[in-house]
Amino acid sequence: MTLETPEREEQESVWAGRYRATTIGMLTLVTIAAFEHLGVSTAMPRMVAELHGAALYSWPFTAFLAASVMATVLSGRFCDRFGPGLALVTGPGLFLAGLLASGAATGMPVLLAGRVLQGLGLGTQTVAIYVLVALVYPHRSRPAVFGLLAAAWVVPSLIGPTAAGLITEHIGWRWVFLGIAPFALLGVLLLTPIIRDLPSVDAPESAPRRGLGAAAVATAFGIAAITWAAQHPSAGMLFLGIAGVAALVPALRVLMPRGTFSARPGLPATVLMRGVLAGAFFGVEAYVPLTLTAVHGFSPAMSGLPLTVGAIGWAGASHWQGRRPDLDRPRLIRFGLLALAAGLGLMSLVSADWGLAWLVLPFWLVAGTAMGLSYPSISVLSLDFAPPRDRGFVSSALQVNDMTFSAISVGLGGVMLATFASTEAPSAAMVPLNLLLAGLALFGALVFRPERQAS
Repeated sequence: MTLETPEREEQESVWAGRYRATTIGMLTLVTIAAFEHLGVSTAMPRMVAELHGAALYSWPFTAFLAASVMATVLSGRFCDRFGPGLALVTGPGLFLAGLLASGAATGMPVLLAGRVLQGLGLGTQTVAIYVLVALVYPHRSRPAVFGLLAAAWVVPSLIGPTAAGLITEHIGWRWVFLGIAPFALLGVLLLTPIIRDLPSVDAPESAPRRGLGAAAVATAFGIAAITWAAQHPSAGMLFLGIAGVAALVPALRVLMPRGTFSARPGLPATVLMRGVLAGAFFGVEAYVPLTLTAVHGFSPAMSGLPLTVGAIGWAGASHWQGRRPDLDRPRLIRFGLLALAAGLGLMSLVSADWGLAWLVLPFWLVAGTAMGLSYPSISVLSLDFAPPRDRGFVSSALQVNDMTFSAISVGLGGVMLATFASTEAPSAAMVPLNLLLAGLALFGALVFRPERQAS
């Protein structure tokens, strides 16, 4: 597939009058989704205790994830056929309904139903927002938009867990959901003018994609099974994880652009790199607090500090690349992969029993910065490659690859932790995990050849 370079155009500010409401509306929806995602983890212990659902502790996360995967796939196809307008109303509407149901839950069944609605809403709106960016913003403004969207996911990590903890302790866990519900409505209201003015879908019909529904269900099961098995490591759960992988393999062949897993130059290789980045980064990040508390004796609050530093690096790098629309995106992606490989590999110097704990700050700053450079660049490049009637499909492929690689790498860490180490002494598992995922990022840099991406 050939990358079509648009004619040179002036870069318009995403805060200009005709874009301002759209930009604020998208950022509002993404920010509250990120805050809720982080806040639920903080509030969950109190939540399940009050609802007498300790035995189902993992289910609110798993139900959300499975619903989000299915909605992501189906929203992509819907947006390609009918445009993103209805999805931009339906997605936030489902998310809002889920917030209200979860906040009013008097038992675990209602909470789980609310979490399913939230997952359906988030998956639907995320893909629609990507398609909206391609329809509304000039090409040279898209790096700035995707930089802002990346920051909207990252910035809540600076205050989200702490804020959710304070809300849970002093007001009540229900307000982790109910407190952000009005902002979901606000986001839709801000997007209403642009939704009304969206052009009709008149691009040539995309190739039929059979089996998307079945593949969506299989992928949701696969990711949920892997996640559940990782959270409950045992010999029996190993078979569940294997079943999840078996369901994922054929499903992803349907949900990804042809040639993705052979790293075919162009769109397939670009989509693959999204998964490589997510799997490598989040697979290590999930175990950073455990490493710091178990190996180096950090308090829970201090163990989260490196994640904040990484988030600052991610947000700063996203902002930097957004102000430079003429950057060579393929080379920036490859540089990000190399920098991520370095940061993750060096994390082994922290995870070892003899390691120096303070090194986690510069190493994780490097990793976060690498993600901030690469993630928005992959979004920009993918939409450049995607035919107009396949933008929804490509956007959903990016999200599904992100979730799949992350679930597999985090699950792998759980298996290694249960097999070779323990939560009390995790070094024997964390050092090889860091090196393995650094190798994944390095592998991505080797197969992603910038000089071939436009061929």
